[in-house]
Amino acid sequence: MATDELVKTTTGIAHHGAERLPSVDVDSFNIEMKDEDGFLGDRASRGAFRKILERWRKPLRKTGEDPFGKEPSENVSKKTLDAMLAGDDTEASAVVHSAIEDFAQELAYVTRRFLKSKAWGKTERIVVGGGFRDSRLGELAIARTEIILKAEEFKIDMTPIRHHPDEAGLLGALHLAPSWIFEAHDSILAVDIGGTNIRCGLVETSWKKAKDLSKAKVVNSDLWRHADDEPTREGAVKRLTKMLKALIAEAEKEGYKLAPFIGIACPGVINADGSIEKGAQNLPGNWESSKFNLPASLIEGIPQIGEHDTAILMHNDGVVQGLSEVPFMQDVDRWGVLTIGTGLGNARFTNRRKDGGNGKDKDKDSTENGKDNGKKKSKGD
Repeated sequence: MATDELVKTTTGIAHHGAERLPSVDVDSFNIEMKDEDGFLGDRASRGAFRKILERWRKPLRKTGEDPFGKEPSENVSKKTLDAMLAGDDTEASAVVHSAIEDFAQELAYVTRRFLKSKAWGKTERIVVGGGFRDSRLGELAIARTEIILKAEEFKIDMTPIRHHPDEAGLLGALHLAPSWIFEAHDSILAVDIGGTNIRCGLVETSWKKAKDLSKAKVVNSDLWRHADDEPTREGAVKRLTKMLKALIAEAEKEGYKLAPFIGIACPGVINADGSIEKGAQNLPGNWESSKFNLPASLIEGIPQIGEHDTAILMHNDGVVQGLSEVPFMQDVDRWGVLTIGTGLGNARFTNRRKDGGNGKDKDKDSTENGKDNGKKKSKGD
């Protein structure tokens, strides 16, 4: 993409997939580690848990005592699994607990590999997000993983992401925006793109109540399950534009001072010009084409918000979901996020202190990582 188009898309405030954001440096994201069995992320995904559950059901199924009956393991809801954990059927509860234990061992194995990589060196805390976290079984798996790692003398805290995963991907978009935006505006538009859904939201900053954005909230959102409709790429952009325009109208109706800014969370490796290098294979159509640029396409449909030119910043979805935790990570210097869903999203951050607080140690760590741009960061160890 030509330079003038890049400036038009971001209006000079930053670049897409940036490694330097207002509150944090993004040390790495979307690392794809492998072992002899393939990609590590496949060992700690939503599908991996379902396979483990199926393995524990098999011996019971042979004797006709499977507490789940004939329901396929991939169709058993998290709500049902949570109910069985707390229910009176001890055998059913034991099956779920066994699956949780095995999954925690896999998650610990994967996390261990991340912690031993250069990009994740000196990580003090890991936040776990994604749809799997939104359940009691997910919380137990995360807690068990932390215990396993601490028993191996890894000094690491693991905690479920604070906000609901659906909202975290929208709230994190606030931390893509430059702070001057919050001086004159009280809300932004955010987009969270996934392999099944596209979610748009009107996010209230509550900046006057809390300058660290810890009081921010999603006040309106719209969800489209694009996987059900199987649209073309152009059809998806058109629908997304329509959703955003509806939120702009709603914001005006409700009296919000909407910023001319849209923050986007999107799967894959995001290049500085807004193109997607790889990792967008589950989105409708070919989003990795050199001829396609989502931010530029949205600018064409929404050239202005209010009286100002629209600015758009896009980053990896794991990064953006992790950014929702920025206000609550100020007691550590280096922290990461793992998002458990269709795959395993990942990002590692170093907090940027207003007073330059991390000093020489942070500079040394950055040098050790040897990562100087988002493209290089994404290629892992």
